[in-house]
Amino acid sequence: MSYWLCITDQENWEVIKKHNIWGVEERHRNAIAKVKPGDRLLIYVMSTKKDNETLPPRIVAAYEAASGPFRDSERIFKGKLYPLRIKLKPVAVFSKPLDFRELVPRLGVIKNKKKWVGHIRGKAMREIPEKDFELVMEFAGLKV
Repeated sequence: MSYWLCITDQENWEVIKKHNIWGVEERHRNAIAKVKPGDRLLIYVMSTKKDNETLPPRIVAAYEAASGPFRDSERIFKGKLYPLRIKLKPVAVFSKPLDFRELVPRLGVIKNKKKWVGHIRGKAMREIPEKDFELVMEFAGLKV
């Protein structure tokens, strides 16, 4: 089993939640091609401006991959098409999103703790260690 951090924005988080689908652009085909049914995915929502407030980058949910990658051109996502997709099965939608910045010091996947944004920027998803997945679930108050 592999573990993934899936990076999205607030609008597409709503789509993921509603449709239980994760999608990426064609340029991220090599990453999504590695996802197998049973893999675990954490949904990371980038920093969001809402009214006069800025919501921090956060992890909002954990899912299990319910399918391997497939192609679908239905326009369900906001902005871009994201034609390469996998079906998801919810593991936990966190009642309170986890502030990613609080997790950074303890995450093994983040090597440069001061410039951690570089580990996220430009990526749709990246593989993470099992220990990082377990840490996030602990922070959410859930057993793995």
